[in-house]
Amino acid sequence: MIKADILPPTIITETAISLSKLYFSTKAGTLRCLYEFGLKYAKVLPQYSFSVKQWRESADSCLSGIERSFGKASLLIVRSSAIGEDGQNKSNAGAYLSLTNVQFDQLDHGIEKVIASYDNHHCESHHRKNHSCDNQVLVQPMLKNVIRSGVAFSHDPKTASPYHIYNWSDGEDTTMVTGGGVGHTWQSAACSSVPPPREIAQVCSLVDELTNLFQQPIDIEFAVSRTETGGEQVWLLQARPLVMPKRVESERTQTDRIQLISEKISQGMKPHPFLKGKSTIYGIMPDWNPAEIIGIRPKPLSLSLYKEVITDSIWAYQRHNYGYRNLRSFPLLIDYFGLPYIDVRVSFNSFIPAGLSDSLAEKLVDYYIEKLMGEPRHHDKVEFEIVHSCYTFDLHDRIQELKDFGFRHTDLDDLVNSLKGLTNRIIDPHKGLWKKDAAKLDSLKQRRARLAASDLDTIERIYWLLEDVKRYGTLPFAGLARAGFMAVQILRSLVAVGVLADRDFDCFMGSLHTVSGQLSRDRFTLGKNQFLAKYGHLRPGTYDILSPRYDETPDAYFDWSQKAHRSSDSPVFSLTLDQMKTIFRLMDTHDLSHDVVGLFDFIKSGIELREWSKFEFTRSISDVLQLIKHYGQLLDISEEDMAFCDISAFGKIFSSSIEPRKLLLNEIEQGKTRYEETMRTALPPLITRPEDAWSFYWPESTPSFITGKTVLASTETEVNPSQINGKIVFIPNADPGYDWLFTYPIAGLITAWGGMNSHMAIRAGELGIPAVIGSGQPLFHKWSHAKKICLYCAEGRVEIIA
Repeated sequence: MIKADILPPTIITETAISLSKLYFSTKAGTLRCLYEFGLKYAKVLPQYSFSVKQWRESADSCLSGIERSFGKASLLIVRSSAIGEDGQNKSNAGAYLSLTNVQFDQLDHGIEKVIASYDNHHCESHHRKNHSCDNQVLVQPMLKNVIRSGVAFSHDPKTASPYHIYNWSDGEDTTMVTGGGVGHTWQSAACSSVPPPREIAQVCSLVDELTNLFQQPIDIEFAVSRTETGGEQVWLLQARPLVMPKRVESERTQTDRIQLISEKISQGMKPHPFLKGKSTIYGIMPDWNPAEIIGIRPKPLSLSLYKEVITDSIWAYQRHNYGYRNLRSFPLLIDYFGLPYIDVRVSFNSFIPAGLSDSLAEKLVDYYIEKLMGEPRHHDKVEFEIVHSCYTFDLHDRIQELKDFGFRHTDLDDLVNSLKGLTNRIIDPHKGLWKKDAAKLDSLKQRRARLAASDLDTIERIYWLLEDVKRYGTLPFAGLARAGFMAVQILRSLVAVGVLADRDFDCFMGSLHTVSGQLSRDRFTLGKNQFLAKYGHLRPGTYDILSPRYDETPDAYFDWSQKAHRSSDSPVFSLTLDQMKTIFRLMDTHDLSHDVVGLFDFIKSGIELREWSKFEFTRSISDVLQLIKHYGQLLDISEEDMAFCDISAFGKIFSSSIEPRKLLLNEIEQGKTRYEETMRTALPPLITRPEDAWSFYWPESTPSFITGKTVLASTETEVNPSQINGKIVFIPNADPGYDWLFTYPIAGLITAWGGMNSHMAIRAGELGIPAVIGSGQPLFHKWSHAKKICLYCAEGRVEIIA
């Protein structure tokens, strides 16, 4: 008879145990060692394990041993324990099969299925290290009364920083998280003094215990069961080395950096003499949403360029022009070691009409911030769900909640009257500032052409393109973007008061003439050269020098042999006579001083011009990046290195006689150092207290669902033109540089970042493509790992099919 018993972890010695340092073996060997060693903060289930060779030579002996250990009545879990699994250089996590809730009379079948997942059932070639005959099968009793389970890392597996990351779900299913469920995610710096959530406090202690025992980064699976006395018991289900691509960062280095961030946050949250509101919070998506535009970890050139042309000063200058409070000299975006955040107090101050009293402005900013803290899922929809920044037909209903927060009737009247006056001035078909802003775009095009035809050198062109794009590009775009947001809010309010139906809203959005729709049509009506002359400046990352333009790698974006795919004609929107009369009466009742036709002209123009103005100013941004790339070539500096420059370096070169290559190489060296720190740093999407720099939950976002359609399709995350037809495509942000996607018959679109009024949201609505915009990282990760999903846009949900 072949002896099949719990295999001893042969590489673990008594000497190693006595020195309180353990070594990883197979899954079965490591768990056996920890079972015998005895952990302080968790228990390990008993096990019975055997090799494939032992099973092949005497399956009956193995089954008899399992019966002696656990009996026939117990439900069992049959787990893989392969030689190539849980290794120091590769974990192969999830590569092999494990089966739960296996009854004893089905055990042999379950064992065979696990062995089959090793891909080799034979016993020749014994010299092979990963030969399947040396692989093991691990059998344990199923854990009962499970109330939560999950996984934990001692380090961030992407950055090798000492962040403890815990992902768990509530309930009996111990495979929920490892199988792709979202659950809860808590991240904490190794030296954080912030107490962890009660649900995982003992798991945190377990991670520390195991890290000390193995003296290296670890990855564990755990479960928590309810005891007979009503208490909780933590179980260690698996422990393996955490394989990471980078050198592990020291806890001291991380602590010093986080301390600086925490102190900066604390200082920024104090009262400011020139700002209303007692304190602030910081977010990656409110207002000029950097997560959508430049990403959550942009390289230094992208970050500094975005600050230069929009968030340092342009944003405030134009918002003041449109009738809001003067926030000039306040930068909207700050960064914590390169992670970009919007100062929400500054943003909310800028949405207050200039004519409101200081006392009411103070109350409003505090109220808006408190509301966002209570409803953080709206951090990417603050203009729609948090602040009142324009007059709408449902404003009176929406502001009633302010009464519950100490606002008086006179406060509400003052707010309504201020917003009404501001809105009437903006939507004026003759004097509205948006008309003048639209005209400035022609000046941008003319001046750009004159620069291109001039004899100015590369640095001079960079300087003047940047100056022009601020004055004639992003400045009018900031105004037209404000008009576009107001247009959508007014249109939505007509749905809210029952004048328009949801289908009317969708029909109106589908009837718009936007860049995306024109690009899709031009793709099949213009020749390749004509098409690229018009759209070649676009790139998926508007501010990213490393993102190729359409005209740099056109074949990577477009299949030029592709025939035009069938698409339904754009819907024709028109108001019925009754709707016209109702809106006319509403405008008279609400004292909106323009006619119905003028109002809808503003709504249509506001949304369309927002898109077209971005199309124009991004051409200048793209040209700047091309010139920077060219300048690097002249100095024998790669574009990869130029991505680490700060945009201010080119201003220094323009205005001084400094040696440019020396300056740029110094900038690049500093930029690389800073970016390494950027990659090692983690912060939550919304920072509400200084302690969030140390520990925080990763929240689920509330995505925006576009169209009311339902679509079931396979997923595509590689964004390869040859593979996206008929697929639901995943992209990180709602950048218009992804417009090329709409020249293909994709089934749907999902973005991690982006708001309900983002460019991709508008374009998907125009083209009638089902889309989920701004899903947030947890949901994006979950859905993108599915093979097939169904979007129920009308119901606002996504279902994983396979």
